[in-house]
Amino acid sequence: MTNIKVRFAPSPTGYMHIGNTRTAVFNWLLAKKLGGKFMLRIDDTDTLRSKKEYEDSLRDVLTWLGLTWDEEARQSARLDRYNQVVELLKSQGRVYACYETAEELEIMRKRLMNRGLPPIYDRSALKLTPEQISAYEAEGRRPHYRFKLNSGIIEWNDMVRGLCRYDAANLADPVIIREDGSYLYHLPSVIDDFDFGITHIIRGEDHVTNTALQVQMFEAIGGQSPEFAHLPLLTGVEGKLSKRLGSLGVRELREDGVEALAISSFLAKLGTSESIEPYYDLETLAQSLDLSKLGRSQPKFDVEELKIFNTHYVRNLPYSKIAHRVNVVEDFWNSVRGNIEKVSDIALWEHICCQNIKPEVEDVELTSCAAELLPPEPWGEETYSKWISEVKSVSGKSGKNLFHPIRMALTAEAQGPELKVLLPLIGRERAYNRLMGSEA
Repeated sequence: MTNIKVRFAPSPTGYMHIGNTRTAVFNWLLAKKLGGKFMLRIDDTDTLRSKKEYEDSLRDVLTWLGLTWDEEARQSARLDRYNQVVELLKSQGRVYACYETAEELEIMRKRLMNRGLPPIYDRSALKLTPEQISAYEAEGRRPHYRFKLNSGIIEWNDMVRGLCRYDAANLADPVIIREDGSYLYHLPSVIDDFDFGITHIIRGEDHVTNTALQVQMFEAIGGQSPEFAHLPLLTGVEGKLSKRLGSLGVRELREDGVEALAISSFLAKLGTSESIEPYYDLETLAQSLDLSKLGRSQPKFDVEELKIFNTHYVRNLPYSKIAHRVNVVEDFWNSVRGNIEKVSDIALWEHICCQNIKPEVEDVELTSCAAELLPPEPWGEETYSKWISEVKSVSGKSGKNLFHPIRMALTAEAQGPELKVLLPLIGRERAYNRLMGSEA
């Protein structure tokens, strides 16, 4: 059986957003499910826009998400290999030089569209004489290079879209090298996938036409195309791609307290026929992956829905998955988790219930009365309602005049978790001291 290998190939030209995070998640899950390897490839041939801070950030995000990689490569370190392949393809007539300027190409494109024709390059560069080439170079023009497509039908069986077919006659020969000698995406990606033995590629459906071009590139360099899966692109809640969605980063979600596995669980099931449920380890999530359950329509991504899902995720989070991150025992976590929205909320509960605080006593008579009426332990969630009813009856206080002084004495916070849950965690001794005005 072929050794399964997938790759995630981000360009370090910006921070990881939710779209390419989804691509990374699907690739990692597929590798894990098939027992294969996951490769990180840094596509940094765009030297002007690639920055170390973006690369450092994407590595940090992948690590935080648990999407560890087995090996990695960097395109900027492989330019000699790309040049070697290009020279071979030139000798075979599959790569050729073009001298049109960007303005001339735009005029050509508009002319074709005005005639109702597809804007396909006419390969006029192949008809240039040596004299014409010399004249262009004397003007200071530098060539860009295109890959020459062979005529015929290009097809592959997509793991999401099914059979995909393109007629090469309807596709323009893609530019693979710019005038400044830098590489565009197409050919280096194919060479890398071939050299590193990539067997499966999952990426967005905006790459479908690129895949048609790259199928021929794989053939030209003597390789076999990997299996492809093209995911429907995410849209915003308004039904179209938005700048906010395009820039929404995992860093921001992390800062907002969204859990790593909540993000992966949500993205892995969004747009599928399956319900979005929390998974508490990546291996289980990987085994649930089924690309055949992905719909063809573009799923709507709503960050507020993700945050609501994250609350559901946290409230069912087993203590064993969180013990190293919280300063509370298991019984405390299990008592509190149903009342918090993110893991960091536990700090407030822990402070109120387990640390010494200085109570704010607004009504000495009321809180002293309440202290004397505290029932003996053990306490449960029903303790508070019975106790506060008795305090109300004995003191004659009600409403804000009853509840606010009691809360301030017990927690020193005007707002916060429900007292019916807090009171048993505070315990009788602490509650008594606080109601009497003692720091406890």
